[in-house]
Amino acid sequence: MEQVSIGGVMIEKTAALAPMASVADKSYRLMCKEFGAAYMVSEMISSKGLCYGDKKTAVLCEIEPQERPYALQLFGEEPEFMGRAAYILNKFSPDIIDINMGCPVPKIVSNGSGSALMRDPVRAGEIIAAAAENACCPVTVKIRAGWDKDSINAVEIARIAEQAGAAAVTVHARTRTQFYSGRADWDIIRQVKQAVSIPVIGNGDVTDGASAKAMYDETGCDLVMIGRGSYGRPWVFENVREYLENGVSVPEPPVDEKMKVMLRHAEVLCRHKGETQGMKEMRHNFAWYIKGLNGAARLRGASGELNCLDDLKRVTEEILKIN
Repeated sequence: MEQVSIGGVMIEKTAALAPMASVADKSYRLMCKEFGAAYMVSEMISSKGLCYGDKKTAVLCEIEPQERPYALQLFGEEPEFMGRAAYILNKFSPDIIDINMGCPVPKIVSNGSGSALMRDPVRAGEIIAAAAENACCPVTVKIRAGWDKDSINAVEIARIAEQAGAAAVTVHARTRTQFYSGRADWDIIRQVKQAVSIPVIGNGDVTDGASAKAMYDETGCDLVMIGRGSYGRPWVFENVREYLENGVSVPEPPVDEKMKVMLRHAEVLCRHKGETQGMKEMRHNFAWYIKGLNGAARLRGASGELNCLDDLKRVTEEILKIN
């Protein structure tokens, strides 16, 4: 399989898993890696939380060997803190440090972080430069198309990122005001790819092998990234590889196989977070795994009653009986 080099870090040109706060935690990432995710990024790490020694923030920096190649993703609005945080991350030995300039969530944006930085190119450049100067690994940046349809500036920000020392840029081809609605404008990814010499990772509306190949072909991007298309479908990465290598569209797994994967996911989650907390967090994953199955609507409504692994196993048996 062809590879792309991001600052010397070699990554297979299949599909990467997008960073998704409160979704792509360690258990989620490990499941996607099991099915062939080529590259993964951590949940967002607060630069200030890291600098002030917050214990919950430090937990997000822990890396499993199986996750590599792997990036730790920082967010923040002050160059000084972002530089210090990048220096602190060195002790965790990430393959890459990624800077989040794409998160649309109000509590992040209201502080001037995430996609708010799309409206402040000068500060964005200063943040990237501060991180790059202090990191012992390549630094990358994840951006959006722009703030809204009247301020599409991904090309400008990507050029600033390259000049500031970024080794690659990821483009989520939606604006901040779109959040995750509407269609991603892949032409923005193409424009960025033509404007910079560093690798460009494309993100938005890739859900299977055919759409992954279409993004590669239409944009010329160096790597495809999948976010919501992996919800309840960690096998999507295996499907992308098969399509890119052999041109074959692999059908969705049978129900019994989906349920086996879901149970394994739950077991990994409970191992990392304890059964009580793990099952609370498994409830949204459960809803994604059963999407489209007979009885899904009723079972989603009862997901709040999933308090232990045995509860999930009993529900799984019920699903298999009616599907």
